[in-house]
Amino acid sequence: MERMLATPADAEIVLKLYQLRTETLMREARAWMTGEFWPATAEEFFAVSGNPAHPHNAHFRQVITYWEMAAAMVLHGAVSAELFVDCNAEGFFLLGKFAPILEEIRVRNPGFLTKTSELINRFSAAAQRYEVVLKNLQARRQRMAAPEETTA
Repeated sequence: MERMLATPADAEIVLKLYQLRTETLMREARAWMTGEFWPATAEEFFAVSGNPAHPHNAHFRQVITYWEMAAAMVLHGAVSAELFVDCNAEGFFLLGKFAPILEEIRVRNPGFLTKTSELINRFSAAAQRYEVVLKNLQARRQRMAAPEETTA
């Protein structure tokens, strides 16, 4: 497939997506989603995502809908897929993070991260980026599971 150059309009959209990520509440939500929320089971996942009273439910919804909206823009041709993939990895990170329980999640929530999944299926650059993310996540999970070393 021949590479298509992104347009200035594509660049403006990508920059706007970046600016939105820097908003204070969005930064808090993203920090929680990427750093603190590591459900091991679908039950742990739905304890947050399915419970509007959970203190982090709004964080969860804000981050997931943001990345799914961004992916939908690419899928509908509003922004260059190659530029988007080159500039964004967090949506792929989230999909990879939930990959071990994704099948169980989609039993109850069939639409969960489907736009991000479709990006990976439609665009080779997205699939390649996702593979790198999965390797990085595997290493991160191993570090998280390893007992902390004590120094004497």
